[in-house]
Amino acid sequence: MTGGIASGKSTVAKRMRERGAVVIDADQIAREVVAPGTPGQEHVVSAFGDRVLRSDGTLDRAALGAIVFADPERRAHLESILHPQIASASMAEIVRAQSGTAEPIVYDAALLVENGRHRDFAGLIVVACSPATQLARLMDRDGLSQQDAQQRIDSQLPLADKVAMADFVLHNDGTLDELYAQIDALLPALTASGVVDE
Repeated sequence: MTGGIASGKSTVAKRMRERGAVVIDADQIAREVVAPGTPGQEHVVSAFGDRVLRSDGTLDRAALGAIVFADPERRAHLESILHPQIASASMAEIVRAQSGTAEPIVYDAALLVENGRHRDFAGLIVVACSPATQLARLMDRDGLSQQDAQQRIDSQLPLADKVAMADFVLHNDGTLDELYAQIDALLPALTASGVVDE
């Protein structure tokens, strides 16, 4: 499952968990691979300096984001450091989940299409909303200026391109109840088709 930044993936993932699906969160894994003392954090600090660390030794994601979202080359460098580690840890989680459940397994990753990893799975779910909704949500959620929010949106593949590759699309411009109804209809379809459970 993927979507754009502030498209509502976290809300969808939470609902899927409530309905019994196993959701493996690439963002959570990304946090784990840069925890204090990990090789991932050491590589990031080596590349970007101590200014990306908080006083408690954890990675300052906001400071790192300010650097990489303003410079595509530096963002690509960060991705080259972290994506192989995230992919490896994610696949290990998926294998563990497959041996322990008959429920649908959903891998939730923001850059799934950008990295070409959507091809590793039996189906692609995209959480989508209009560009105006996405921009407004991101500005509100992260307290960003319009320019900074748009810069983060522009760092990802346009949502319309992801929707064009999707097997399933969850439209998130309406109410929460409307989104939940789509999710609740989707999960049985996934189980019946085996799309997410292969």
